[in-house]
Amino acid sequence: MEGVNQRQMQILTELNESGFVKVFQLCEKFDVSSVTIRKDLTFLEKKGLLFRTHGGASKQSLYAFERNLLEKESLQVDQKKEIAEEALKYVRNNDNIIMASGTTVQYLARMLSDFSKLTVLTTSLYISIELCKHPLLNVIQVGGSVRKSSKSVVGPIAEQILSDYSCNTLFLGVDGIDAEYGLTTSNSMEAHLNKTMINCSEKVVVLTDSSKIGKRSFGKIAETEQVHVLITDAGIKKKHRQAFEDKGIEVIVAG
Repeated sequence: MEGVNQRQMQILTELNESGFVKVFQLCEKFDVSSVTIRKDLTFLEKKGLLFRTHGGASKQSLYAFERNLLEKESLQVDQKKEIAEEALKYVRNNDNIIMASGTTVQYLARMLSDFSKLTVLTTSLYISIELCKHPLLNVIQVGGSVRKSSKSVVGPIAEQILSDYSCNTLFLGVDGIDAEYGLTTSNSMEAHLNKTMINCSEKVVVLTDSSKIGKRSFGKIAETEQVHVLITDAGIKKKHRQAFEDKGIEVIVAG
């Protein structure tokens, strides 16, 4: 690669193998100062070969950006369907459940036709419309300010409504989940609403494809320890799965 020296090539090789490098480890490996390594990482980032992070660099960006609902619906479709099928095992007749917004949760909503005596609270307009196709389900649409990009409601009205309920299970989608940092979403108001959902639920089941694992977004929802079950796809890295399981989270790999 043009302009890349031997040490920088070795940094890229290590990055490709592990997915992440730390400044202090590179200093020890190459016996150079942290200033030198940081200059190397900055140079490689400008060439588009890595992403700088706090204390190191990663092969992929650790930050999850907001996408509109239509764009999300076209991504990882097969994985989302498989994740939803696994999530179905956590739904029982006579349950009171909360379904947050998100395309993977929408797939779950489409699979609830065989249930009766099931009450579903949701902030998602799309999910409410989907659930209305199932005449035996009791659907409660939470009110509030409509967030147009996700076709769901947010804000203090929605939070007040949810705080008056106690439910068995929350099915939650996220924009990012990191074992150390926690659960995040791209909108701060939705993050605050998701916190309310967690507080009024006995069990929290997170549905997310593996592309969002190890990522973080703008608004923090909760610490990882508040999750009971994480359902994802086979793309999850072993180190990430182990990190979640070390925190007592049941990790289900769909498909």
